Amino acid sequence: MTPILGNVYLIPNTLGDTPPLEVLPLLVKKSVEEINYYIAEHEKNARRFIKRIVPNKSQPDLYIQLLNKFTEVSEIPEMLNPCLEGNHIGIISDAGCPGIADPGSVIVAEAHKRGIRVIPLVGPSSILLALMASGLNGQNFAFNGYLPIDKRERRKEIKRLERLSAEQNQSQLFIETPYRNNQMLDSIITTLQPQSMLCVACDITLTTEYIKTQTAEQWKKTKVDLDKRPTLFIIQKKSTVFL
Repeated sequence: MTPILGNVYLIPNTLGDTPPLEVLPLLVKKSVEEINYYIAEHEKNARRFIKRIVPNKSQPDLYIQLLNKFTEVSEIPEMLNPCLEGNHIGIISDAGCPGIADPGSVIVAEAHKRGIRVIPLVGPSSILLALMASGLNGQNFAFNGYLPIDKRERRKEIKRLERLSAEQNQSQLFIETPYRNNQMLDSIITTLQPQSMLCVACDITLTTEYIKTQTAEQWKKTKVDLDKRPTLFIIQKKSTVFL
């Protein structure tokens, strides 16, 4: 008799301290109510999120495994053992959607290898929300993660992405550690050609949300403080109508 496997649910988190049910659909709440096994980056953050979604859920009944930079590759297959016993597992990111700029993708890949069903739930992704609001090319785009810290290497990479955006008619998205955002913005606007477009999307879904798209030349006349605020940058060499 074929054993009944549990599912892996990809549970989106908020992008900040916004009340969860203002940005997350009811299905997320229902899933958290039913699931006691979780995989998360940080246990404290996961428990806090679960408590905010379902305040009356028993915390002692939760079993949380950690998936972060300290996790050994050899540990990953065993994390899915609850599914093999018929239990559902929820993967929770610290912010946004699991598997998108997030280590959860390695668990998802392992689930597919084992024939375990993966169910993505709807939630906020800073990458997609920023792109939606940018007015830049949403039909052809690339997310590049973090750029080099070294100033010279960072400028070279910005130039490369600007050139690629023109060659491929492709929006180029990237992020920076929040406390270096202001330095990144300065590097971008002093490196890009004057008429290249730049979108800065900051504190998405929060009350302090700031999203603005204009040329690099216009950004030189714009004052904004991005220090310690989660920010996404999008560059596009040509301002084009995308149909």
